[in-house]
Amino acid sequence: MNKKKVYIYISLGIVLFLGWIFSNANKIDEDFSERVKVSLRNVGHQLLLSNQDSTSLVLPITELENSKYKISFQNNLSINPDSLTSIIKQNLKKSKLSKYYRTEVVQCDDNEVAYSYEIKNKKESDIIPCKGRLLPKNCYVIEVKFTTLNAAFFNRYFFLFGLIVLLLLFGFDYVFSKPKIEDKLVEIVDATTTTTIGIFQFYPEQNKLVKQATEISLSKKECELLAIFVENPNQIIKRDELMKKVWEDNGVFVGRSLDTYISKLRKKLKEDSSIKITNIHGVGYKLEVN
Repeated sequence: MNKKKVYIYISLGIVLFLGWIFSNANKIDEDFSERVKVSLRNVGHQLLLSNQDSTSLVLPITELENSKYKISFQNNLSINPDSLTSIIKQNLKKSKLSKYYRTEVVQCDDNEVAYSYEIKNKKESDIIPCKGRLLPKNCYVIEVKFTTLNAAFFNRYFFLFGLIVLLLLFGFDYVFSKPKIEDKLVEIVDATTTTTIGIFQFYPEQNKLVKQATEISLSKKECELLAIFVENPNQIIKRDELMKKVWEDNGVFVGRSLDTYISKLRKKLKEDSSIKITNIHGVGYKLEVN
């Protein structure tokens, strides 16, 4: 998989992750309940005033369940749906509360819903029936249910689902774009000259060793030295001979260069214990192959 694709996946992943984290920003905050009660008490007060009642009480606002509240009154009153929707909308807006809610006017005696409507923050989606029809004077309670949490819940899971899908796509893309071992083996078979050294395949023309489809790059000098050893396995090759063959046409030769390159070859061959380059003191080196 190329770097460009990886950057795209990472960027999308970050966006979705941040969206998932902050999508819960619309949730009800800690003082939400208290702000709702203050706002709905004012709603009850204005409804009483619209009934020319400035003396009776708005009873304590109660929370029936999570995000659902009840306004109740000391005395009976009549309710104009137009005034009710307007008063509630203005007070909730003033208190910066949710713009998604459902309102029900419930009769005290039989708990039947005398009137209800729902606001979804879009005029075309709002459901406000029976406007202009006055509810006769009676004992009513008004229940307001905020529905913002449902929207936030959906948004949160939308981002989480998107993140999971992105991870799955990344996984599939990574697996199917990764070079297969079979493809690497084809490359090995197509090489013109190959010599087996223990668990390694040596390609002198390509300056590389291959171990179980893993390539190990060789420098030009390393490759020339290894080629000499491969041609003479288990035989002592004198230092002078190695230096002459490898450095003969390269001008100045530093005495420690041969030892340095031999050391590098040993490190690259160390994974196979059946082969090793040994130092024959005062003479040269030998490639021992079991």
